[in-house]
Amino acid sequence: MPAPNYLSRHLLIAMPALADPNFARGVTLICQHNEEGAMGLTINRPSDWRLGDVMAQVGIEHAPPELAERRVLLGGPVQGDRGFVLHEPSGTWDSSAKISADLVVTTSRDILQAIAERRGPERFLVLLGYAGWSAGQLEEEVKENAWLTAEPADTSILFDLPLEQRWDAAARLLGVDIRLLGGVAGHA
Repeated sequence: MPAPNYLSRHLLIAMPALADPNFARGVTLICQHNEEGAMGLTINRPSDWRLGDVMAQVGIEHAPPELAERRVLLGGPVQGDRGFVLHEPSGTWDSSAKISADLVVTTSRDILQAIAERRGPERFLVLLGYAGWSAGQLEEEVKENAWLTAEPADTSILFDLPLEQRWDAAARLLGVDIRLLGGVAGHA
């Protein structure tokens, strides 16, 4: 029996017909995927929060103005009060998980303190909440053509592009103009 085809480190790109408001035109980085399910962070959904707001909530004062005004993203519909920092490897933090050689996710306050003091990673996203799938759920959604998958996750899409360009850019990794795809796909 072949090994399962898990999607960790892939970008999950919502197909145009995906109507769920949490994921429509979304791009989600799959941080972990195994036989128990999957966890990811949506990297193109703005929230109403700014980084300064989040820092103040955890007791960090005096963030530089250009950092304080940075947009916080909605990482997904699960545990919207839980924070994640997606970043390039740099430093050692209390609670981090390596996603790939060039991506780490950290959930501890110490990274926010370091960012406020300009000792943290240069390229990062701060997200609230995450996307989660139970065992077999993501595989079924991929079979039902709800998602395209692209590997590896391109850090320039995550950190350099404006939010509104990330969906198209992720699909272009596959050579696809996603706006031309129909809402229904067949199976050969």
